[in-house]
Amino acid sequence: MTGTTPAPFTADDYGARMERAARAAAGAGLAGLLVAPGPDLVWLTGYAPTAVTERLTLLVLAPGRDPVLVVPTLEAPDAGQAAGAPALTLRDWTDGQDPYAVTAGLLDARGRFGVSDNAWAMHLLGLQRTLPGTSYASLTDALPMLRAVKDAAELDLLAAAGAAADQAFEEIRTVPFAGRRESDVGHDLAALLLRFGHSQVDFTIVGSGPNGANPHHEVGDRVIQDGDMVVLDFGGLKDGYGSDTTRTVHVGEPTEEERRVHDVVRAAQEAGFRAVRPGAACQEVDRAARAVITDAGYGPYFIHRTGHGIGVTTHEPPYMIEGEERPLVPGMCFSVEPGIYLPGRFGVRIEDIVTVTRDGGRRLNNTTREMVIVG
Repeated sequence: MTGTTPAPFTADDYGARMERAARAAAGAGLAGLLVAPGPDLVWLTGYAPTAVTERLTLLVLAPGRDPVLVVPTLEAPDAGQAAGAPALTLRDWTDGQDPYAVTAGLLDARGRFGVSDNAWAMHLLGLQRTLPGTSYASLTDALPMLRAVKDAAELDLLAAAGAAADQAFEEIRTVPFAGRRESDVGHDLAALLLRFGHSQVDFTIVGSGPNGANPHHEVGDRVIQDGDMVVLDFGGLKDGYGSDTTRTVHVGEPTEEERRVHDVVRAAQEAGFRAVRPGAACQEVDRAARAVITDAGYGPYFIHRTGHGIGVTTHEPPYMIEGEERPLVPGMCFSVEPGIYLPGRFGVRIEDIVTVTRDGGRRLNNTTREMVIVG
């Protein structure tokens, strides 16, 4: 692991997030938020249960009320140790009690609540049985931008995760590719992410030759050959925040066509990056990158959105896609990752994480975007 360990978030940080979330709920016309274990709960409280079971754990946020975390009694000691615990009240329930009755006393009996997307259906249905006058909306629909704008400390963590992923790329480009399986290189990439400080590896895509034409190929047993284009897309979590970067390398000397396709993708990625500025619609980033690829004659072979948000998860709002008219705001972080995928032949993708600044954008990945030749 390299670099210094960042200062942990404090109870005040988590308290401010919970207060902000409650205000956002009110602004969206909701009576409050119900947050189950998962990324939203970690972001709001710092609490991640060691095991998610059928027992109800639920954070209740409502405007003008203190936040309450409903937890099973046997898990209350762990919940009480969470960094955000001093900013909330624990309400525990024991086996044999009805956890929905315990929770119902905290809710407006006729309110509409935002619910974290990963809440279990059995829990939501249990609340509906207890409070039939309530209604619910997923947080993705009701408050999609809840975690989208990062503060300075979050940006530092994302930058550190990006730098660690960059270090992994600088190392992987020196290892042998030809004659080894994609899974071997993928194992190397995962080990490098851990070596450079990641606690969790979410994906290591190694798409060689025709497999590179599948954007989510991940890894397989195909033996990488001399003359292959190889898409490397990898990332995970470091100190709780995500990394995600893609570079496309070539084993030996590329053909003229392979260089041309790589150059088009590189120009598209640059155009997408240059479209990042406060107030621009998310779709403008997609349009800028897509126009370059379309003008070069490869439009039908760019088959996914240009980008996705990143934070405490490696995929979250906002999305850089046609039809997304939400404006970019300083502090948003997302990928810019156009690609061209020629079925049965090869693919090329180049990806950086970018954050919106006061007057444009800043890349959090800084390895070369030129064609890299590997052995």
